[in-house]
Amino acid sequence: MKKILITLIACTFCLISQAQDMLIKRNGDELEVKVLEINLDEIRYKLFNNLEGPTISVAKSDVFMIKYENGTKVTLNDVVRPATQQPAQPTRTGYPQENLKLGGPRLGFTVLSQKYRDHIKSDYDTDISAFMTQFGWQFETRVFTLDNGTSGLFEFVPLIGGLEQGKFLPSLSALVGIRGAKGLEFGIGPNVSLGGAGLVMAVGTNFQSQGVNFPVNFAVAPSKDGARFSLLFGFNSRKY
Repeated sequence: MKKILITLIACTFCLISQAQDMLIKRNGDELEVKVLEINLDEIRYKLFNNLEGPTISVAKSDVFMIKYENGTKVTLNDVVRPATQQPAQPTRTGYPQENLKLGGPRLGFTVLSQKYRDHIKSDYDTDISAFMTQFGWQFETRVFTLDNGTSGLFEFVPLIGGLEQGKFLPSLSALVGIRGAKGLEFGIGPNVSLGGAGLVMAVGTNFQSQGVNFPVNFAVAPSKDGARFSLLFGFNSRKY
């Protein structure tokens, strides 16, 4: 089972693709595009999934960064603004900033250690198998984004496991983490479940498509009453 989990994790990292340009707006939206032209006031592009479609223009003042398919990044900090437009208040990173809040469903599975299963049976008089499904929701706050695209995150993830066994096994995780410009992320924080309280550590990646995030994470929750290993998938978007 451990070999299978390691193989799945390796595959998720290998799937990261840079076959398109990424246009990141100042409101946090991320678009997969093909940049055609950058002039004094605007940027012209086509959507990557519709290269034969219309050419779209966006004001330069609305764009924070362009990440080209070859890995080159261009940060658009200095923008000429009309005289009638009030300049945005600068932040320490040099561009307008806000706490972005995102949310979406999570699902996957968890593998339980024998020690954890024995603890549940002893304390709650119920048998559970080593493999169980998980369903829940991810609440994410993007606290900051640096010029190099690295983001600081806070995530709250409630899950319900064991429904396929007729069980109701809740857990709550709160993680503080970092996500790199290419989507790789790491987080750590407290976890509470029927097995007690402990830490949870998670690694993964985050794919973006037309403003929607598709996270894939592997998490380990060790405790004195046994360990749990989870692989979770899902999607989330900005909450307005």
